[in-house]
Amino acid sequence: MSRIRILIADDHAVVRQGLRMFFELDPELEVVGEASDGLEALEKAHELKPDVVVMDLLMPRLDGIQAIARLRRELPEVEAVALTSVLDDRSVVGAVRAGAMGYLLKDARAEELCQAIRAAAAGQVQLSPQAAARLLEEMRSPQSPERLTERETEVLRRVARGESNRAIAQTLSIAEKTVKTHVSNLLSKLGLSSRTQAALYAVQHKL
Repeated sequence: MSRIRILIADDHAVVRQGLRMFFELDPELEVVGEASDGLEALEKAHELKPDVVVMDLLMPRLDGIQAIARLRRELPEVEAVALTSVLDDRSVVGAVRAGAMGYLLKDARAEELCQAIRAAAAGQVQLSPQAAARLLEEMRSPQSPERLTERETEVLRRVARGESNRAIAQTLSIAEKTVKTHVSNLLSKLGLSSRTQAALYAVQHKL
């Protein structure tokens, strides 16, 4: 089985070295590069085509939220996990809206970090409990969301359970591309901007 390719973006060399050490202890993970700021992270991502970029939010030249947003636009097949010492509403909501599949604090255990990488690579959402709580508080239901189809509702439920597009496709006996279309449609109807927000919407509305 091929290993998950990781790019580490953090402006502190000691942090990058520590993360590399954590990840390389996991046989499923492979660190393919490092970047010290947001612009370099984008350049390296284009060059190395990692599966997941682990992105600090406070970086010079281009901050992590802006870098994640550009990464999702320019390389939509590359997932991003925010790893930061910052826990405030603007950062959490900003990172998720930008497209981050995970939001963890730097005091997270090595096992949590590695699991978040594997989850992101599989198209699954993983947030620290503190970040999830803040994001739920910030989310507001659209005034009149367009009604979801039965299939879109089922896909939304499975997204909330943390299932990947591939797993959803296998369970529902449909193509993975069709699952992606359903996810895109339900996001548009609900006025949401990311899979993470969709998962929390489902939890908030007891779906």
